[in-house]
Amino acid sequence: MKTGFHILVIGGGMVGACVAALAASNRHFADLRIAVLEAQPPTFPPPDATDDIDLRVSAISRASERVLSEVGAWQLLPRQHVSAYDEMIVWDAAGKARGAASIHFSAGESGEPNLGYIVENRRVLWSIYDSPAFRQRVTLLRGELTGLEFEDDRAVAVLSDGRRIEAALIVGSDGAGSLSRKLAGIQTKGWDYNQRAFVTHVGTEHPHQRTAWQRFLPDGPIAFLPLADGRSSIVWTTTPEHAERLVADAPEQVAKELALALDGTLGAVELAGPRGEFPLRLTHANEYCRERFVLVGDAAHAIHPLAGQGVNLGFLDAAALIEVLAEELDSGLSPTSLGERRVLRRYERWRKSENAVALGLVDGLNKLFGSRADTLGWARRAGLSVLDGSMLAKRFLMGRALGIRGAAPALVRTHR
Repeated sequence: MKTGFHILVIGGGMVGACVAALAASNRHFADLRIAVLEAQPPTFPPPDATDDIDLRVSAISRASERVLSEVGAWQLLPRQHVSAYDEMIVWDAAGKARGAASIHFSAGESGEPNLGYIVENRRVLWSIYDSPAFRQRVTLLRGELTGLEFEDDRAVAVLSDGRRIEAALIVGSDGAGSLSRKLAGIQTKGWDYNQRAFVTHVGTEHPHQRTAWQRFLPDGPIAFLPLADGRSSIVWTTTPEHAERLVADAPEQVAKELALALDGTLGAVELAGPRGEFPLRLTHANEYCRERFVLVGDAAHAIHPLAGQGVNLGFLDAAALIEVLAEELDSGLSPTSLGERRVLRRYERWRKSENAVALGLVDGLNKLFGSRADTLGWARRAGLSVLDGSMLAKRFLMGRALGIRGAAPALVRTHR
């Protein structure tokens, strides 16, 4: 291990960088060498460009806030770019917001100060890279992966420039199309949704009231997510043809469609940002680990965006993996044995089952609300009404969405 690393993370996105930062900030890893391989590391985002909010935003849960706080990243996010929301209104296309066929989630009912935050991905990513643990303890390697080799006592990442990087454990965190996963020989199951997500930012006639608004339409849900400056970030799941048209059509026409899609709840709409769209697919790895190799984040599971759980599941993966490895080190495991499959299987059993529940629930909701069958439409509306009247059910759902219920990592459950 003299010329290599104990932990090498392939992919320096939000989840991969978080794995490295969590290890670097944990006392059990104090003498270990940690590295991240990333071809395009982030650059410092515009410090005061509140009018230049990037299209790529995430709904950050309470659990993710606590994970990011643990490494000192959350504290570095500029407050003007952190948009808290206190309420969420969800309703069926045949109903009305706050009507009989709707469900209303409130922070006041959850015992939490809010239900989460809308934050630009680029700012979350930079805050992790700029955190003390990452800057002081993590080696950033710039390069592209071309191969993986596995031996009894180490793994080797082969880069496009010929470099060979040895590690006791390689963490695959290189996205839904993960090359490292393929090189490790891990298969996936899943399917294309034949849907795309249209994204943009808008101004609205009426204030968003620090509320996330989501209406389920026949072709997919539309969400208006509140931004700190009064605008809303749009995620509209729809057909590929419609998404392409929303990107290409005149701004005035698209604004009218957006207002109509939300049933006029926030009044007239005006486009206030660039437009984009991306395809949607469900993917789940058959295995999360092999000897000397483990998957986290989208490399292990890609989920539909309707519940905003994608990166939050990844941060929980990161916290769970580091918790398992820290416990093994504390019990006397040699750092050079971190990649043993018997160790990684503890993480796999934990997170694979938790992620399967989340993927199944979100996929089921997408299919249920996308059905045009009259009987299912009646059942949807009745189910929403029943749920809205059950405080116990709503608290359970809010706890899962916040990431602080279920088999959550210790730092999420016990955070002060």
